[in-house]
Amino acid sequence: MKKSRSDKSKTDQKLNRRSFVKLLPAAGAAGLTIAAPESGAAQARAAQGGTTQQTNQRVTREMMQAAEKMIGLEFTEAHENMALPGVNRNLASYENLRKIEVPLDTEPATAFHPALPGKLRTYRQRVSAKPAKARAASKTAAPKFASVEDLAFATVAELSELVRTRKVSSVELTKMYLSRLKKYGDKLLCVVTLTEELALQQAEAADREIKAGKYRGPLHGIPCGVKDLFATKGIKTTWGAEPYRDQMIEYDSTVVERLREAGAVLVAKLSMGALAQGGRWFKGMTRNPWQPDETNIGSSGSSAGSASATSAGLVGFAIGTETLGSIVSPSSRCGITGLRPTYGRVSRYGAMGLSWTMDKIGPMCRSVEDCALVLSAIYGPDGHDLTVEDVPFNWNPDRPLSQMKIGYIKDEFESAGGGQGGNQNSEERRKMYADALDALRKAGANLQPFELPKFDSQSLRIILNAEAAAAFDDITRDGRVNQLSGQSPNDWPNSFRTARFIPAVEYIRAQRARTLLMREMDKFMANWDVFVTPAPGSGSLLVTNLTGHPAVVTPCGFINKLPQAIMFTGNLYDEAAPLRVAMAYQQATDWHRKYPKLD
Repeated sequence: MKKSRSDKSKTDQKLNRRSFVKLLPAAGAAGLTIAAPESGAAQARAAQGGTTQQTNQRVTREMMQAAEKMIGLEFTEAHENMALPGVNRNLASYENLRKIEVPLDTEPATAFHPALPGKLRTYRQRVSAKPAKARAASKTAAPKFASVEDLAFATVAELSELVRTRKVSSVELTKMYLSRLKKYGDKLLCVVTLTEELALQQAEAADREIKAGKYRGPLHGIPCGVKDLFATKGIKTTWGAEPYRDQMIEYDSTVVERLREAGAVLVAKLSMGALAQGGRWFKGMTRNPWQPDETNIGSSGSSAGSASATSAGLVGFAIGTETLGSIVSPSSRCGITGLRPTYGRVSRYGAMGLSWTMDKIGPMCRSVEDCALVLSAIYGPDGHDLTVEDVPFNWNPDRPLSQMKIGYIKDEFESAGGGQGGNQNSEERRKMYADALDALRKAGANLQPFELPKFDSQSLRIILNAEAAAAFDDITRDGRVNQLSGQSPNDWPNSFRTARFIPAVEYIRAQRARTLLMREMDKFMANWDVFVTPAPGSGSLLVTNLTGHPAVVTPCGFINKLPQAIMFTGNLYDEAAPLRVAMAYQQATDWHRKYPKLD
């Protein structure tokens, strides 16, 4: 039952120190700093005590004093009285602002760019000096198969060769993957919506075009899935969250459009943690194909469905997103290869916004080469996402490792960081990573130890928290956030509520400190083409998600029957370099060819 205006007025008049904590986000530090100037007479009264100013004010001096303690300031009584009218006026402005309907796909009127001023040209020149056309390392041999089912775990490069030479049709592949999605999707809880009708139409069209000699490239006719935060016209886009489980967005995201233009076949919208957090969505926890019966293991990270489906051979490849590990973590956990491109490489248009200055989109595949082929199809400006720069992606799989400057964080490898299981299996983990580094050396990499720049990057996590809370402020206010199944202290509902107490000034200060971190990383990365770390627990993960640097993860062994991973990080807009080193590692090992058994 809604309160009447008179009831609301009575409630407002009863605000006290305790209830002000709820009011602080609207009338806190920001209000104190942007109060409109008073007349000279009013200021004089404020300096003398200004008791008349507090008459009928919903925010009192006592409330302001409580706020001052939270934000680490202490004003004089005269200054508090002077600011008080402006704080109350601002409160009214905030209330009016909340009445403006802001569509969920509306971005702030600011844009983050990972390249520092004057540096974009340097990055463009760096990658433009390489061969300009993405291609396979060599002619991919078509895999032998007795039935189409035998191709479930084939790479994109292998499948595309079969489709291109018409040894298998797109329709056959699509039916095979649809069958596997139906068979294992519920067991793994990795499928939100099966797009069977659309998939068969796209597969039939691909076969017709290829037969007519109109081959679009390596994704033509290849079945794929996308994380269920990408808008798909006529198909639900649920964001994995109860309040949006019936949501229809009547346009296609840029990623979906570009996959269609490349001839890929969309077979499924894949599960994601509710509003891009963890692996739990409105039907439960997405399972890890390596231990599907263990409910406490999961796939880790919000791109859980993309990782699980790719690992289980339910799709040819998938698309995920990362804000703070959601490609790296589930790819590592499920034993696949994931690429987090440079921030601003792939358009976010039509993708759910969680953190406008940190969200990134990338491929999740069974091989490094597959990631390069998929990125080649989806990157670049689209006229919608203004953070996307026009920088070429030049994939050179033959670049000699001996000519590349490759570092590694020695302390992280020696302390066995980045794997699951804590210290219990530290010796086994150290040996696994030592073997991985030896394999790289044998492949031609001249590895040099280094340390990351010292910087308090943990303090900058409030950027993500504040932006996420702003993105979903409406459902926090109207209570729909309470419908989410995750309601623990670490889940979004509590994070959204907590983030309302982050002052605007502190958020902006964090963004300014982020610029300092970007400068430090820019100087540091001038010495390296790629650096290597364990995954996903490396200290570099938060840093590079803040600075926007690209990273590739690929399997490097098993601990407790679960895949472990190694990560390769590169310079801004130079995904080709970490992809090249990761590919050399895959060529020297066979961990990426290990597949889970589901039957």
